[in-house]
Amino acid sequence: MKQYLLSVHFVEGAPTPSDEEVQTMFRETGRINDDMQAAGAWVFGGGLTSPESATVVRVDNGATTMSDGPFAETKEHIAGFWVIKCADLDQALAWAQRCAAACGPIEVRPFDDLSQA
Repeated sequence: MKQYLLSVHFVEGAPTPSDEEVQTMFRETGRINDDMQAAGAWVFGGGLTSPESATVVRVDNGATTMSDGPFAETKEHIAGFWVIKCADLDQALAWAQRCAAACGPIEVRPFDDLSQA
């Protein structure tokens, strides 16, 4: 079984969902989580706080610096993710389709072979 990262994207400037829409998203993703676990596809998943809460750590010539805010200045940020295991990309894309219907755009990326060991 290969592992895949399904990342949820938040787009700055996009309409903010209502409280009711957010609750629906939580319910739907909860159902998907339960289904992934029942199917044996679930490895790990979680939501992330806003990009403003990030700390970027850099090491340059042995000197460590830390700065507030996201690594990249961008309008799109990862809002959450799942790590799943599937027989192939088609299975991962089927899960991603359900996730996208529940909470918006999903990027699907396989882990490299070194991470699979």
